[in-house]
Amino acid sequence: MRTIIVESYNPAWPEEFNRIKAYLLPYIGDIIIDIAHVGSTSVPGLAAKPIIDFIIIIDSYDVFPEVAQRLRKIGYEHEGDLGIPMRECFKRSQPDDFMDYHMYVCPKYSPEMKRQILFRDYLRTHEKARNEYANLKQALSEVYRHDINAYTNGKHDFIENVLKKAELEQGLL
Repeated sequence: MRTIIVESYNPAWPEEFNRIKAYLLPYIGDIIIDIAHVGSTSVPGLAAKPIIDFIIIIDSYDVFPEVAQRLRKIGYEHEGDLGIPMRECFKRSQPDDFMDYHMYVCPKYSPEMKRQILFRDYLRTHEKARNEYANLKQALSEVYRHDINAYTNGKHDFIENVLKKAELEQGLL
């Protein structure tokens, strides 16, 4: 049974993301747009589960087979979209020396990718929302220490409210 642990922000998290990105770029850099750090570890000052989330951004699904093949050659297995359209999940099939991470591949028009970046950017620039989210995550991790689904569901309304605020602020609504 996995225990949910939320830690105070660690400045090593973006450094770890950069190490992972630097490792991947020689293998796929010529056929992707970018690799973006998302999730709570990408927001300075935000408490988080110590797991790096990142998205390999591709132009379209036309290049996806080549990306998947190259990732497979260096030890990553495609797990499908796990129920979220236009967000392909990959997992490491062999140990590496990076901290835990979740790797996704998304086309540049992926609604889920756009949501994650919009949420990240809002929290980076709104300290009050960032602090509220940190407090919520800490409280949920204590109540649902061994229930990742309940922990995730407990964040849903907060995330949706922040996304609405971010869309309004950017004139997207």
